[in-house]
Amino acid sequence: MKKVICNSLIVIILIFGSCSTAPKKTGDVYKLRMFAEEGLKKANEDAMLGNYINAYNLLTEYKRMAVLADDPDLIARICLSFGNTLFAMGQTDEAFSEWDRASKEAIISNNSELLSVSRLFTAKGNLLCGRANAQSVLDAADRESPNIKKDVLFTAFSWQVKGLALRSLGRYSEAEDAFKRSLAIHEKELTLENASYDWYTIASIRSLAGKPSEAIEALQSAIALDRRIENSWGLAASYRAMGDVYAKAGRKQDALEAYGRAKGIYEALKNDDEAAEIDKKMRN
Repeated sequence: MKKVICNSLIVIILIFGSCSTAPKKTGDVYKLRMFAEEGLKKANEDAMLGNYINAYNLLTEYKRMAVLADDPDLIARICLSFGNTLFAMGQTDEAFSEWDRASKEAIISNNSELLSVSRLFTAKGNLLCGRANAQSVLDAADRESPNIKKDVLFTAFSWQVKGLALRSLGRYSEAEDAFKRSLAIHEKELTLENASYDWYTIASIRSLAGKPSEAIEALQSAIALDRRIENSWGLAASYRAMGDVYAKAGRKQDALEAYGRAKGIYEALKNDDEAAEIDKKMRN
């Protein structure tokens, strides 16, 4: 999921006094924070929908605003999202740098919850790129998750990290349970992009556990959510995964149909590289 559609960036112009870099009015710092908070939400939505370049541009601008406001908590949260976006774009070193900055800002603000979340982002990144073994990541999740008490979406994220580590350890039943705990939070909070990801990952767990029919059921749940929120990128990824599951189970015709839908969506997204990868799968 590295190829993206670039949307236009809305740049908010802030005017400062000619003799000082201080805000012109006492309310300007509040405005900086307000714009950055709203921008962070939009950037996170774009990232979840696969629009990484637009998310990157938004986060660049709103991180600047958070720095101008000198708000460590806000800087940390933006850095977490920035790291996640950079990681998805394949810029791993830059991603880890953002997560390290988030940890430092959390320490400055004496925010133990945000510090633990920052460490979990780093742990997840280490697991996914092979910089740490699964057991050490699971240990980190067990150690840090008790500090996450206020933000339910961060709690869901901690369950995801546990689930990914458990999946890598081959403890599939526990891994699925962890992701179902995350799913329950996302469904309650109506963060359907995240719920779709939960179902997508549950499908991968079931497939690894040798349960292709149940994996397909999970992917159908992911697809239903992605249709509801018009998440084209998620739909394409789920159909591709569905094709992989069918192919592994020897159901060639079903695999071709799933791959065909994935390819069609990638072509509609004008993502020629992903469409070409699907075409290779279909020929094989």
